[in-house]
Amino acid sequence: MSQTDAGGPAAVEVPAPAASRPTPLAWAVIVAACAGQFLVVLDVSVVNVALPSMRTGLGLGENDLQWVANAYTLTYAGFMLLGGRAGDLFGRKQVFLVGLGLFTAASLAGGLAQEPWQVIAARAVQGIGAATLAPSTLTIITSSFPEGPERVRAIGLWMAVGIGGGAAGGLIGGVLTDYLSWRWVLLINVPIGVLVFVIAASALTGKHAIASRRPLDLPGAVLVTCGVGAVAYGIAQTEAHGWGAADAAVPLIGGLLALAAFVVVESRTPEPLIPLRLFRVRSVWSANLVLLVCGIGFFAMWYFLSLYMQNVLDYSAVRTGLAFLPHTISIIVGAQLAPKLMARGVDPRLLTLAGGVVATVGFGWQSTMDVDGTFLSTIIGPGILMSFGAGLMMTPLTAAATSGVEVTEAGVVSGLLNTSRTIGGALGLSLLVTVSADRTDALGGRSAGAHALTEGYGRAFLVGALVLALATVLVTLLPRPRVPAAGPLDATAQQGAGDVAEPDAAEVPDTAQGPGAVDAAGSATAEPATRPPGRPGA
Repeated sequence: MSQTDAGGPAAVEVPAPAASRPTPLAWAVIVAACAGQFLVVLDVSVVNVALPSMRTGLGLGENDLQWVANAYTLTYAGFMLLGGRAGDLFGRKQVFLVGLGLFTAASLAGGLAQEPWQVIAARAVQGIGAATLAPSTLTIITSSFPEGPERVRAIGLWMAVGIGGGAAGGLIGGVLTDYLSWRWVLLINVPIGVLVFVIAASALTGKHAIASRRPLDLPGAVLVTCGVGAVAYGIAQTEAHGWGAADAAVPLIGGLLALAAFVVVESRTPEPLIPLRLFRVRSVWSANLVLLVCGIGFFAMWYFLSLYMQNVLDYSAVRTGLAFLPHTISIIVGAQLAPKLMARGVDPRLLTLAGGVVATVGFGWQSTMDVDGTFLSTIIGPGILMSFGAGLMMTPLTAAATSGVEVTEAGVVSGLLNTSRTIGGALGLSLLVTVSADRTDALGGRSAGAHALTEGYGRAFLVGALVLALATVLVTLLPRPRVPAAGPLDATAQQGAGDVAEPDAAEVPDTAQGPGAVDAAGSATAEPATRPPGRPGA
């Protein structure tokens, strides 16, 4: 630590450069966390373009195709909160490695599947592994870097890698399917997973392995897992059966009842899975609300663009993936620009508002697509605006979400953020698919040709623009930053920056400021897999 003004040494001596230059071990921590998040969000979308080949290779029926895609998303959403809390209780290193091992093993099993049920089961287990792994990728970052510019930069890199994984899924899946086999969209995870496992096992030490002595709230875990899973399943069923059908209504109502029971249980247990007081923290509830609404628009963006390019413009799977490269680059640029501006003192809320406005304009432009659209005017132009806006929004929004939350609850807050994005994405896709289908049917359905399809896709983007406009307004609910983003690292922060990832590092600060993953993914802006891109969406 630097010396005091009086010239006396501070309690701990750390060279000044340590505050701005992460150690090699710190970089290993970042690589492990980012690679884990990349795998999680990649597998939300990478399977989409391989579904037609899977159908041929395994004899999948139409219902089987939907389950190959949905099994991952449903278990991912259902187990997310449990995975987040498990990291807080049992140690982030342990939970990260267990989740990664489960995810990698399931990928191997899915790639070797010989029957439809085998690949569906493997995808479901993949989702459980991803839900266990994803929250820990965030909390590993936030516990390794103290609040300040270094944490913001690490968060920006983590966010960019996660978003890029979701955006690159179509390209990677198309290349692997066309030039190798559909099996490689799953098998590719195996060597990457093994490499990340080795890096994480050696780099994650000290504070990452600390486990809590508090017991797991088992009744709460069962209720919230069943509740969120049932709600996600019900939303997915509305796509095929409608909101009023028993196939959708029963799981939706059952899931909501389970979540209501969960709230009652949490209010009475001494060691709750999710402390209800978190929902009285303005940054937590407001950020989750905005992320849920954003998920409605951003998740559907990849889906409808993929359908438009393949069903209307007659792009191949590989060409569709290549066409998404400008989107991927734009998201990464936005996600990397945001922390740099925050480090210069720009209000995170202002960045989020700006990103929302840019994305809304992009969605509005995309809604004007037509049958004879060019790559420049209907793909790159609006795509850059939508994607850059998404990247600019997500880093400051999710960084603000856990500001002021104790480090012992960082995992569960991360799980909340991922769950909000995932549920928002599932709800949005179901809603916008219905909007698109209604518009197409009004013009004569698929038999009317590409014009009817394009009108349906355009209507979905128009509604998406309205949803993002609402999300932009909701950003005003976020509280002011607790500390200036560009403020100098204080003594504790400088010490943490020098000690990052060391076994005997000082205790981490009692606040954790960072994003809850893609979804989140989550990656969070990742493309949901509910139908193959080539299947009519409207």
